[in-house]
Amino acid sequence: MRGSLLARHAAFPNRLCCVVLLLASVALLVSCANSGPPAEPTNTVSAVPSATRATLASPFPPTVPPTLESPLPTPTLAPPTVESPLPTPTPPAVETPAPTAAPSSIPICTVRIVNTFPHDRAAYTQGLVFEDGEFYEGTGLYGQSTLRRVVLESGEVVQAISLSPEYFGEGIVTWQDRIVQLTWKSGVGFVYDKGSFELLDTFSYPTEGWGITHDGTRLIMSDGTPVLHFWDPATFAEVGSVEVRAGAGPVTRLNELEYIEGKVFANIYQTDYIAIVDPDTGQVTAWIDLRGLLGPEDYAEPVDVLNGIAYDAKGGRLFVTGKLWPKLFEIEVLSPDGAPAPVTCR
Repeated sequence: MRGSLLARHAAFPNRLCCVVLLLASVALLVSCANSGPPAEPTNTVSAVPSATRATLASPFPPTVPPTLESPLPTPTLAPPTVESPLPTPTPPAVETPAPTAAPSSIPICTVRIVNTFPHDRAAYTQGLVFEDGEFYEGTGLYGQSTLRRVVLESGEVVQAISLSPEYFGEGIVTWQDRIVQLTWKSGVGFVYDKGSFELLDTFSYPTEGWGITHDGTRLIMSDGTPVLHFWDPATFAEVGSVEVRAGAGPVTRLNELEYIEGKVFANIYQTDYIAIVDPDTGQVTAWIDLRGLLGPEDYAEPVDVLNGIAYDAKGGRLFVTGKLWPKLFEIEVLSPDGAPAPVTCR
């Protein structure tokens, strides 16, 4: 009995091992059945998140596509401009309509050349006065402005002074034993002794200075607008003004002035016309057409616009010239029908 029990206990471990092996075999069979055949290896590339994607270095910025350089320089939008050989005293302006467009009641006179005299080509004429057989002339341009005394017959400059380079000289007028000279944009006027050209005084005014004359009582001054200003000749205080009109329209750019037989003669800047103005009403009573005074030979060197009116009250002679003109002319006024006319045209 005892031997039988010992035999049973000895056989138990062997049986247990067999059971374990059996269970392991079953598990292995189940696992192989579920897994299927092994997958074939692939060569796929994993996608890299865009935030961390490596980039190859580019020779151009990534946001700007490369451009091919043009073999020729790109032309500028504005064409090249040729600089004028002469300074322009005022900005370019729309020209006053030709007097032919004025009301028919305003006559347009022409002229006949009576005499021709030499004139300094370097004189940028801004003011002209004839008195006691000779001219007083004011010239402009920065660094070139002068006051001068000139011999009529020869054009010789016998006396002159230069303005300081910061002043652009403008119109002049004689008043008793003095000469008054304006400047363009400085708002400063000069008073000289008429005989010696000694500077006696300066004064100021609030506008530009263009032309100046007098009627025996008041100084009459233009500033490039349609307005004529009347000044007290002792204090240079304004005592009145009038707007110049041709019919119903204003006349702008009144430049060099001369008072002749009760009327104000005014060069119209950048035209070949003189307006004859009634200083009481401001109305243009006549025009003088001065086209064609210079001949082809006079343009061999640069010339500028008509500017400069002077009157010999004793001799009844009317003179005109221009900026950088080689000639000064004595002229006779002709009526619209070509007949001799009063100097005031009517």
